Amino acid sequence: MKNTKFRDRMIAMMAATALTVPAMLPAPAHAIIVYDPTNYAQNLLQATRALEQIRNQIQSLQNEAQSLLNEAANLKKLPKSVMAEVDKSVQATQSLLKDAQRIAYDVQKVDEAFSKRYNQNSLTGSDAQLVDQARGRWADSIGGFQDALRVQAGIVQSIDLTRAKTNDLITSSQGSAGALQAAQAGNQLQALQLKQLTDLTALLAANGRAQILDAAAKSSAKAQAREQFKRFLSGENSYQKSTVRLFRK
Repeated sequence: MKNTKFRDRMIAMMAATALTVPAMLPAPAHAIIVYDPTNYAQNLLQATRALEQIRNQIQSLQNEAQSLLNEAANLKKLPKSVMAEVDKSVQATQSLLKDAQRIAYDVQKVDEAFSKRYNQNSLTGSDAQLVDQARGRWADSIGGFQDALRVQAGIVQSIDLTRAKTNDLITSSQGSAGALQAAQAGNQLQALQLKQLTDLTALLAANGRAQILDAAAKSSAKAQAREQFKRFLSGENSYQKSTVRLFRK
């Protein structure tokens, strides 16, 4: 009886051991997960380096794109231009100079006029011719002064245009999108300065012409007066010396 119980106990223990031992055995080799810190660090470093390279490439592409945008801005033209107005104003001043009365701004014309009315040969004509020459010189002087006033008026009228265009160009230069716009604004400002120099040159020329004609007319008038006085003394009806008696009451 006892042997039977002992045998049953042994069989039960062996069965329990058989069921317990497989659970305690390690898993198969292909299912084991092993953590290697060195390998993990190397993989992490490689991933970080790859990420950094990608980031550098993205930054490089962004820099290239910005460079292209900057080049496009630098090539952008200025939307405003004052060259047409400047050229028109200069042409108007030139037209005033070309419309000069009596003696034009031409070397040949000046020589011809002075040979007829201002040099010594102009004093060889008759009295009537001398008077005509004097009238011609007077007309030259009056025409010169009028021409100078016309040039002055034209330049003064263009001051407002020059001021407005200068302000526009300064504003455009300060707000320029790129180098080309800034350069174009600077060039147009220089064109406005050149226009002002042209106006100043025209004004000096017109004033100088009027003053020279007036001085030449005065000089010729003095020479003519001497010639006419000389003719008066040497002519048939020249002054004769005589005795004058005074009577008293």
